Amino acid sequence: MISPGLADALGRWLSHLSALDDCSDATITAYRADVSGFLLFMQGHFGEQAGPAALGEVTLRDMRAWMAHVRGRGIAARSLARKLTAVKSFTRWLAERNGFDPTAILSARSPKFQRKLPRPLDVEAAHAMLDRVELQAREPWVAARDLAVVTLLWGCGLRISEALGLKGMDAPLGPTLRITGKGRKERVVPVLPAARDAVDLYVQACPFDLAPPLPLFRGVKGGALNPRTIAKVMEHARLELGLPSSATPHALRHSFATHLLSAGGDLRTIQELLGHASLSTTQAYTAVDTARLMAVYDKAHPRG
Repeated sequence: MISPGLADALGRWLSHLSALDDCSDATITAYRADVSGFLLFMQGHFGEQAGPAALGEVTLRDMRAWMAHVRGRGIAARSLARKLTAVKSFTRWLAERNGFDPTAILSARSPKFQRKLPRPLDVEAAHAMLDRVELQAREPWVAARDLAVVTLLWGCGLRISEALGLKGMDAPLGPTLRITGKGRKERVVPVLPAARDAVDLYVQACPFDLAPPLPLFRGVKGGALNPRTIAKVMEHARLELGLPSSATPHALRHSFATHLLSAGGDLRTIQELLGHASLSTTQAYTAVDTARLMAVYDKAHPRG
């Protein structure tokens, strides 16, 4: 187990992130696991009663040993990079308060990894997905529900958690939606008429009371709709359409961004609409757009 001193320091750091940096619950949970794993590994170097200052005794060799240990458990380079980021953040915060030298930990190099490009659907495939999703359910209100959710994902660029987080008070949808995304960051997104119409049809058909504080989208028994239900609906639809396994609910969010970029949208605006904290995240879509253009070029101009 982590020594009481280190456990207390970790708890205070996480409270700091939650209160002042406004990190989401999911981020706090991930950081707790990442840093706890690191501290447990280093406990062997510190001894059972080692306190927070013992982190100043960690060497680059120790850091390499920990990173090798993590990779040896089958953890991908991308995930290790995230863990290292959490460890550095915690160490920097603690060093400022306890006055030890964090150089060895902060100078550890993040593993290199190839950034995965988003895999959006083209416009035709996205339309086909919406059409097919509407035909999946036997009950009309369920079909209307599924279509409304999927239309919000593509038409507004919402995450599935954001769409399913809407409440009865959000309907009928107005010209814009105020969304609270990752890190409790708020953004305002425009709502296309098609999305408003789809939600209106669902609300009219839904057999349950959609009171203001209750979830807008419901399961067949009346509880909050499970995101896995929408994932299964799209899975069945993509199999019937012959689309790749990457045609998931999140792919529709990618499609929203890529189609906006293709239509001339600027990166800053798309960043705001998606709620990305960093422009570098949004810039991945320029690579997608370029890759698609090159594919079209190669098809039109085959090499001899």
